[in-house]
Amino acid sequence: MQRLFWIGSPFFSASLSACGWEVRTYNFEDIAVFSWQDVVRMAGWEPDVVVVADKSRPPFVLGMETFPCITVFYSVDSHIHSWHPLYAQGFDVCLVSLRDHMDFFGGKALPAERIWWSPPFARDEDAPVENGEQPWECLFVGTVDDARTPKRARFLAELSRHLPGLQVMRGNYRTLFGKGRVLLNHCEAGDLNFRVFEALGCGGCLVTPLVGHGLTELFVDGEHLVTYAPGDVRDAATKIRFLLGDPELTRYIGDTGRKLVDAGHRAQHRAQTFTDKMCDLWIQDAGALVQRRLAHAAALREKWLRMPYLLLAETMEIPLLRKAYLAAAGGGFGV
Repeated sequence: MQRLFWIGSPFFSASLSACGWEVRTYNFEDIAVFSWQDVVRMAGWEPDVVVVADKSRPPFVLGMETFPCITVFYSVDSHIHSWHPLYAQGFDVCLVSLRDHMDFFGGKALPAERIWWSPPFARDEDAPVENGEQPWECLFVGTVDDARTPKRARFLAELSRHLPGLQVMRGNYRTLFGKGRVLLNHCEAGDLNFRVFEALGCGGCLVTPLVGHGLTELFVDGEHLVTYAPGDVRDAATKIRFLLGDPELTRYIGDTGRKLVDAGHRAQHRAQTFTDKMCDLWIQDAGALVQRRLAHAAALREKWLRMPYLLLAETMEIPLLRKAYLAAAGGGFGV
């Protein structure tokens, strides 16, 4: 059994044990950076694989180019963090949630065959609410903030003028989704977000913007969900009203979407795909892969990591992080 240490947002880590891994996880909310010595201390053993999972914050694992095991970076918010493709070059493997960004990661030190698309997914807890009433015609659940999500705030404000029955809520989406006949999604930066899979997993009839990143390869428009032109309030309103006028169709779309998610887009499916790919990597001689990275660690750091670390050190207001990034830029972090 291979030992895997997962640090950062949990994502599908809880499903890895069922795939044959011995897993330790560590998530955190404080301001911190971690070295190989920290990883071994927190895991309680030397891992065979370390996964650094995106928390939508600056790099929190440093010196990974010198880790003596297989290393994996899991990028989710590459639409927000432009340093992700550079940081990824210090790893052996990169999981990328946003498919259309995979080319940003390639063409550098990390070859295309070790940049793996890992789309969002629904968790097991994302499930329909049985025998629940649906008092709201159309429901949006999520963050709406003029400063952080200005496009979303404007879109929903205008849409509410076309759809007086639109409910905009914040809170536990799992308890709220069952109360809406139609569920609305909005992608602030054109990303394929987790909310698509969460809504479908909860059995909702989802109306979501037509984005890239594999949406139309994963789902059939009009069968598993309904799409609208991004930012087009009239298109969204027209399609929502059409669905509200056909309750049988909304139930059908919600049901087929949930069945597709159950069949291939839950955490256990992403964990199994990851495991299969890692097994292939082991067959190809993972040990030699690690040794090649170690032999080129200084060059990787100089060419791909030094610049983002120095830029981060300049912009960070927190002394701990400034010191850590400066040390990492010179190869001295954790030494």
